[in-house]
Amino acid sequence: MPSGVFASHADKLTFAHGIGGAKDLPVSPELAIAGAVAALTVSFTVLAVAWRNPRYDEATSGRPAPSWLSAVVDSAAWRVGLRVLGFVVFLYAAMAAVLGKDLLTNPFFGMYYVWWWVGLVPASFLLGPVWKAISPVRTINLAFARLSGSDPDEGVFTYPERLGHWPAAVGLFAFVWMELVYPFSTELGPVRLWSAVYVAVMLIGGALFGSTFYERADPFEVYSSLVGKMSVFGRRGQQLVLRSPLANLDTVVVRPGLVAVVAVLFGSTAFDSFKDSSPWVRFVQSTDQSTYLLNNLALLVFCVGVGLVFSLGCVLTGIGDDLRHRELPNRFAHSVVPIVVGYVVAHYLTYLVEVGQQTLIQASDPFSDGSNYLGTADLTVNYGLSYHPTFLATTKVLAVVLGHVLGVVAAHDRAVRVLPKRHQLTGQLPLLVAMVAFTVGGLYLLFAA
Repeated sequence: MPSGVFASHADKLTFAHGIGGAKDLPVSPELAIAGAVAALTVSFTVLAVAWRNPRYDEATSGRPAPSWLSAVVDSAAWRVGLRVLGFVVFLYAAMAAVLGKDLLTNPFFGMYYVWWWVGLVPASFLLGPVWKAISPVRTINLAFARLSGSDPDEGVFTYPERLGHWPAAVGLFAFVWMELVYPFSTELGPVRLWSAVYVAVMLIGGALFGSTFYERADPFEVYSSLVGKMSVFGRRGQQLVLRSPLANLDTVVVRPGLVAVVAVLFGSTAFDSFKDSSPWVRFVQSTDQSTYLLNNLALLVFCVGVGLVFSLGCVLTGIGDDLRHRELPNRFAHSVVPIVVGYVVAHYLTYLVEVGQQTLIQASDPFSDGSNYLGTADLTVNYGLSYHPTFLATTKVLAVVLGHVLGVVAAHDRAVRVLPKRHQLTGQLPLLVAMVAFTVGGLYLLFAA
């Protein structure tokens, strides 16, 4: 790989992947953190006084979507069109991965790390569970089922309930490990191999357990579906409805491994900030230990730590006879989803907008031979966000704070539903402390990176 190409592009990636330091902000870090903690405390106080009964009910919340919208979304042409779109992009990415050159200008890297991983969040937030609609592995599984005359929803075996979302959590950890820790994450061979293994595992799982496997074990479908619960689009049975995002979020199905999924999502994003912070960089440079080993341990500690802190905040409460303490973390795990979305916005906004544009430009030349297949090669990246650092950094702080406030609201509504009355308020205090800890930690990393 020519060193000039690598250095130039790497600088752009590093710049775009950063999240803006304290110099970008119109307020001091201490004031921002104090304001965020005050916002959470005031929010909880207001909820305690004015929100004493659960307000979200999947059977009644929301209103039917306009008939024309339901007709379009539920039509066969719409579903087929989305599947074709997803499969065409998949084939184009596979072509770049297999036939393209091992250069960072290969659009496969941007499609893998930016469009797929980061872009999935805003797409799902706006439109609902996008990956379920366009997933190429679902499309391939559907094609195999049609050819064999079988039902794509039915597998050879029944998916074990005890597995829940644990396979998805493992898959998500494998992805963030590849992105954040693996030293060869910008070489074509390893990324191509990871993608091939993902496709193979998904196809085997679909054959064995049917579509249930994708719903519960596909890391990207689980991620997309969780974020999609923050959209205004939902389902009541088969009917398309419009709901408030928090009412939609309340419909997240509680399954084993749900806490592990949100812990990996939140913990890995926090680690991505932490590994670029001055204290961690100084520590890594001052020790004789392997940087690779230290980063592996730190990523694991962040993910496990988030899960433990959240779980501890959930179980330190009184319960009734119809509930067990170990059930509480998964019952409340949906409240972490707004935090994940807020922190993804804070950490990856510039990366998505600017490197996402760069990927579109590079996509016209998948073989790095000067081609312009899509007509986008002559476009230029708009760095408007980076030219307005105060606006950008303020947006990021607000995203973190708003995500945590929405998390507190979601947790409060669930608490007044599942906890006995004598514990509905006091029982939330440990979880509130955990939320405050997440807020302080998230803002600290926002400033430190």
